[in-house]
Amino acid sequence: MFKLIKKYMPGSWAWAIAAPLLMLLEVIADLMQPTLMADIIDIGVASGNVPYIINTGLKMLLYAVLSLLLGLGCVSASSVASVNFTARLRSAFFSHIQTFSFEDLDTFKTSSLITRMTNDIVQIQMIIMMGLRMISRAPFVSIGGIYMAYRLSPSLSMVLVVAVPVMLFVTSFLVQRTLPLFMTMQTKVDRINSIVRENLLGVKVIKSFVSEDDEIKRFSAANQDLMSWSIKAMQNMQLLFPMGNLVMNLSVVAVLWFGGSMAIGGRLETGKIMAFINYLMQIMMSLNMVVMMSMMYSRAKVAADRVNEVLDTEAHIKDAVLTAGDMAAVDAAGYDIEFRDVSFRYHNSNEWVLKHIDLKIKEGETVGIIGTTGSGKSTLASLIPRLFEATEGAVLVGGVDVKSYPQAKLREKIGMVLQENILFAGRIEDNLRFGKEAATEAELQEAAEDAQAMEFIADNERGFRARVEQRGRNFSGGQKQRLSIARTLIRKPDILILDDAASAVDMVTEAKIRDSISRRIGTCTVIIIAQRIAAIKDADMILVMNEGEIEARGSHDELLRISDSYRRVASAQLGEEAIAHAG
Repeated sequence: MFKLIKKYMPGSWAWAIAAPLLMLLEVIADLMQPTLMADIIDIGVASGNVPYIINTGLKMLLYAVLSLLLGLGCVSASSVASVNFTARLRSAFFSHIQTFSFEDLDTFKTSSLITRMTNDIVQIQMIIMMGLRMISRAPFVSIGGIYMAYRLSPSLSMVLVVAVPVMLFVTSFLVQRTLPLFMTMQTKVDRINSIVRENLLGVKVIKSFVSEDDEIKRFSAANQDLMSWSIKAMQNMQLLFPMGNLVMNLSVVAVLWFGGSMAIGGRLETGKIMAFINYLMQIMMSLNMVVMMSMMYSRAKVAADRVNEVLDTEAHIKDAVLTAGDMAAVDAAGYDIEFRDVSFRYHNSNEWVLKHIDLKIKEGETVGIIGTTGSGKSTLASLIPRLFEATEGAVLVGGVDVKSYPQAKLREKIGMVLQENILFAGRIEDNLRFGKEAATEAELQEAAEDAQAMEFIADNERGFRARVEQRGRNFSGGQKQRLSIARTLIRKPDILILDDAASAVDMVTEAKIRDSISRRIGTCTVIIIAQRIAAIKDADMILVMNEGEIEARGSHDELLRISDSYRRVASAQLGEEAIAHAG
């Protein structure tokens, strides 16, 4: 918690300091009230001095108004400080996530990251905002109240010597018991968010399989689990209030007992006893504030730990520190691709996804990759732009190890259409300009025509300004794929990677897209991952992947002769006549 405050509060320190200072002045004004009340009783009422009673009453009224104004100032200052702090923290959190590789993002579930960025950060904001008000008030009132009570009666102040430590011990004990419960609660909130996210994204599948009741049961189970842990945590924390009230009530009884005896003996005035009780109530109420803040702090502490966990996670893929000579080599590098004995596995897995890959792709070559599901096709392609990083061996682009490239500079060379076609809420032109921010209308149209997307764009009366809903749900799968291809083509990359990019379009449209790309790419190096042999049969080289290894490589005709697995797929997709003719 304090680590976050130290790092993200700068810029709001003036407000953060002003809040407790205003609270201190408010407390001083509040602490004057019981003494003035005692003077009214012991001096004004006892002697029948009405002018004294009126003047002292006006002083009490003045202090009350001053306390109100100071309190409003404290609320305003604490709100500004906490909201600005939260804005900086949330921005830093989001920016840090952007540095994560695919593997880093897999470490934290999407639902958990969303919870941490929203719910957890709000918990931290609340504890800072309330802390600047209440936590600063509690010590001021306690210290000031004890001092003022001691001035009234040193003997009676012994009650406070017992009551205050008891209250602090009870608070500390219950907070320590509750912290682990709040940690578990937050993981249960993650689980709830995960289920909700899955259901919202997969609602069509759920309805198609009439699985609504099963999903309701799954959510209900997770919700019940969260409720159970919440009850355990709240039961522990709620014990603080009755325990606090017990200590406070026993303290009042003790003051009345001993104070009454002193008043009967003539050693203490009645007004001072009432003022002492007032100070006692203020002290105990301030400690009750500590109790409430302890509840909030317990949860905020867990939230802060979860936020720090993400912020402290260093991205596995980092830019190398380059000299001027290194940068010159990077700038001059071409875009041929080489894999040197590359193997890959995930950090938390012992299973190799890729094994000893040796591969050279010349500038301007078109390479097709085909293989069974899970054979490592997409992972192989993802190593080129360093979306993942090779566990062993080296991947080179233009003769330079990709680890020596600044990530942004490497990815400027590469255009990649991923398997999952993600569109962002906004307009069609906004999505296409992800590929090239300064793209002209003519460039947008050219890319859309090459991706065979111009027809359905033109059908919309708003054209490129047509609305794209979240995740592109107002477009079909094939339309989303074509827009994703157009978005990549518009940047005119040196290396083009198409990862099953046309699986949702018909074969005629796919053929048109291939022809457009062939005309457009020039000397561009193209890697096509596909399930259809028709999409890659004209490639300069085709790789057949199986269980993380290159099982066979060669042209279409060569593979028909040397690879049984390729021949079987070709026969199933193209027919025996096509195979016989090729042979």
